[in-house]
Amino acid sequence: MSGIKPPIARKQSHPLRHHGIERIDDYYWLRDDERQSPEVLAHLQAENAYHKACFAPFEPLQQTLFQELIGRVDRDESSVPYRWHGHWYYKRYRGDDEYPLFGRKRELEGEEQLLLDANQRAHGKEFYSLGSLSLSPDETLLAISEDTLSRRIYTISIKRLDQENWLEDSLTDTDGEIVWANDNRHLFYIAKDPQTLLGNRVFCHRLGDPQANDRLVYQEPDDSFYLSIGKSLDESRILLTHESTLTSEVSILDANRPETYFKPLLPREAGHEYSVAKRGEEYYIITNWQAVNFRLMKATESSFADKRSWQEIIPADESCRLEDLLVLKDYLVVQYREQGLSQIRIMPLNGAPAYELDFDDAAYVVGLDVNPTQDSHHLRIYYASPSTPESIYQVDLTQANSRRLLKQERVLGGFDSQHYQTERLFIDARDGAKVPVTLVYRKDKFRQDGSNPLYQYGYGAYGYTIEPDFDSAILSLLDRGVVYAVAHIRGGEMLGRPWYDAGRLMHKQNSFNDFIDVTLALVKLGYCARDKVVASGGSAGGLLMGAMINQAPQHYLAVAAHVPFVDVVTTMLDESLPLTTNEYDEWGNPNQAYAYRYMLSYSPYDNVSRQAYPHLLITTGLHDSQVQYFEPAKWVAKLREYKQDEHLLLFHIDMEAGHGGKSGRYRHYEDTAEEYAFFLGLLGLT
Repeated sequence: MSGIKPPIARKQSHPLRHHGIERIDDYYWLRDDERQSPEVLAHLQAENAYHKACFAPFEPLQQTLFQELIGRVDRDESSVPYRWHGHWYYKRYRGDDEYPLFGRKRELEGEEQLLLDANQRAHGKEFYSLGSLSLSPDETLLAISEDTLSRRIYTISIKRLDQENWLEDSLTDTDGEIVWANDNRHLFYIAKDPQTLLGNRVFCHRLGDPQANDRLVYQEPDDSFYLSIGKSLDESRILLTHESTLTSEVSILDANRPETYFKPLLPREAGHEYSVAKRGEEYYIITNWQAVNFRLMKATESSFADKRSWQEIIPADESCRLEDLLVLKDYLVVQYREQGLSQIRIMPLNGAPAYELDFDDAAYVVGLDVNPTQDSHHLRIYYASPSTPESIYQVDLTQANSRRLLKQERVLGGFDSQHYQTERLFIDARDGAKVPVTLVYRKDKFRQDGSNPLYQYGYGAYGYTIEPDFDSAILSLLDRGVVYAVAHIRGGEMLGRPWYDAGRLMHKQNSFNDFIDVTLALVKLGYCARDKVVASGGSAGGLLMGAMINQAPQHYLAVAAHVPFVDVVTTMLDESLPLTTNEYDEWGNPNQAYAYRYMLSYSPYDNVSRQAYPHLLITTGLHDSQVQYFEPAKWVAKLREYKQDEHLLLFHIDMEAGHGGKSGRYRHYEDTAEEYAFFLGLLGLT
């Protein structure tokens, strides 16, 4: 491979001046918002050609891995049916199909009515993503949203189920969410700004009308807020949630009166976050009012705006983060996180004692599954661990800890959960914080003598928790002796809201320190070899990878950064880009000098230096709407200029895909197989 020359981007000085600091961006010219510049496209194609040539030795292993990955998939998988109104609904797959079919039956053993074959809708399209499916209350109309450009901009179409025909109604430039009014003639959706991609307007559409006539129901005045729309479980209210990083607001509209407008239950207050679930005349409220990890309260609709009238149901607890709530006719089902593990508490509303559901694995994920009916004495939950495939249970709420397994994910290829071990550790970070780590390995391949390779994954942003879930793909690593670790670093919310706050804004460096400190500790504890550590992260996790290889490149053999957010300062100064204004509370507002300087101190692109870097695999999608392609493109160009090593630096641009990578249940494994082949090939494990 030494004879293959990498593409070298030309340099064109572009000065950027803020707060008395001048930065020179030599690769700013790689930004082309229209994605039509012949020079830019030629450079990206040259990078792809270089990637293909250098990756050739890994290709046989990639093909082997791809066959392994898809060979574990249940080709005729079907979900557990759930009852809604007059039918049982489910989705299923068929053989080699990339996309699901959606069906229903009046009785479980009855004849299927096929509602949608997503394969037909995807036929002939380079990319296809099905967003939402929403049935009208009378079950005669199906509204769906579809993205065929991979920019998370959806078009809504409507099918009349009794006549098997699609209506002429077509609603473009939406965020994909759909909610029906109870008259079966009106539906609500959120429109996206085609430039910033902000979903900031709610419209009401009447069937048969042109979209231009749709009624504007709400326009969000603050660009730092996202909108989402849903319906209360009793189907009486349409709920509009306004949400920024640290503040939320819920507005309601009578689902029986689509001609009306939304009104806030409680007007937004800076720093106050709340969500609601309705039961009769009461709303149950998860709120952080005087509760950093949230508490549960309730109020009536008429008194909601006065917080002093709220009644406390579950008090604040510093050790428990209240996360989710299901309100049934006779029960409250509360999901919370304690010491990083999800728990479910059942609270009978008749005054009987509450109880928790018990789980055995050292690390696991449990959550609420589809529960579409409020008047029910049964609960569906999902459960998984790194060594236990996803399992759907039905809980009989009238009997404490009574549960019945409805379905466990089938993993083909000879999988046996007894061959694998899950562990949970707490690693001391350099400042004394204890970082949770989930580990899984194959028992007969693990020695704990410092000889195993390690694959370490991290994210650490937005308060998003990487759950200790099951992923059949990683079996291809475990079966080759690789230890798989997830570092639940600060910036996520595994240990509650303070864990998130300690990894954002002016504390972002903690995320990077945590990840590096976990690596060093796992080496010291004998879980892996010092020279056999590989790491991966995507999007904000790509930022993590970029910062980590600038600050501690010597600890990693190879790193994969997928759709990485690496040009932090320049992006956050550009309000024309998607997400920028929404994320000031996450990264900081660089228009403020102190935030600018802090963000500049870790921004991966701005801190590339003349040093040796690990082997690098960097991927992006030309049509990525979340992290624009030119961020990693510029980063790669600068790395090529600065790095002082002979290690591989491969940049793969998917000229069709966006932020989520390839579409389809099999095709997306191509990306996974590429990364695994890169790592395993460098580790000498085939």
